[in-house]
Formats: sequence, structure tokens, C-alpha cells
Amino acid sequence: MSLFNSILEKLGFRSAAATKKLDEGQPQPLPQTQPTPSAAPASGIPAIDVVAKLEGLAASHPEKLNWKTSIVDLLKLLGLDSSLNARKDLAAELGCPTQIMADSAQMNMWLHKTVLQKLAQNGGNIPPELLS
Repeated sequence: MSLFNSILEKLGFRSAAATKKLDEGQPQPLPQTQPTPSAAPASGIPAIDVVAKLEGLAASHPEKLNWKTSIVDLLKLLGLDSSLNARKDLAAELGCPTQIMADSAQMNMWLHKTVLQKLAQNGGNIPPELLS
């Protein structure tokens, strides 16, 4: 399973079975969540309140993690591998330009922004200030 699919699964975008089907190239059902009326995307896909889920995880996490700006902290909060190699794999998976991947600080910033944008594209309710 790809690292981005693991992120989606940890946030409740899809079940493990649906993710496995996606990895195998089979059609995937839409997530079964209750959208907030104003947050549902125009495509009809139910919105997932990513911020609420992450804030809930952060409240019970033993470390103080700044997931709103740090890809390392976001991955740690989700219980995923946050090593440089894992982040490079995720960056490659999401199409990070090679010149950005050469500088880990730039890659981390690109990766954080791109992960949040991809979550929004997949039905996540992400505030605009976190997407810019």
C-alpha cells in the first residue's frame, strides 16, 4: 500500500479493504461519512473533517506535534513512518520535482502542502489557510 493511501486510511477516507481494492486497480466505493452541509464538495463526495480528526489525535498524543506546518509531525501523529526515506518515497509518489527533492527542507514544505491539497481533493475539509 502506498504511503499516501495509508494517510487516507488513517484519516478514515477509506477502509482497509477499499484501499486494497484501489491498490489492485479495482473500483472503490465512496467513503461513508456524514458531511457537514456547507463542507460537502460539489462532486457529491462526503467531506471528512480532517482538522477535527487531527486535533483529536493531537490532544491524546504524548508529544506536542505541529501537524499544521510539519510533514514530519503530521506523519508521526498518524503513526506512520516519518523518516527521510519515507518522506522521499511519499514525495516521489506525489510527483515532487527532482530539484525540490534534493533539498530536504524544500521537499518537506512541498510535501506538507501537497498532502493537504490531495486530502482536500479526496474529500477532506481543509481550511484555505492550510492550503496556501
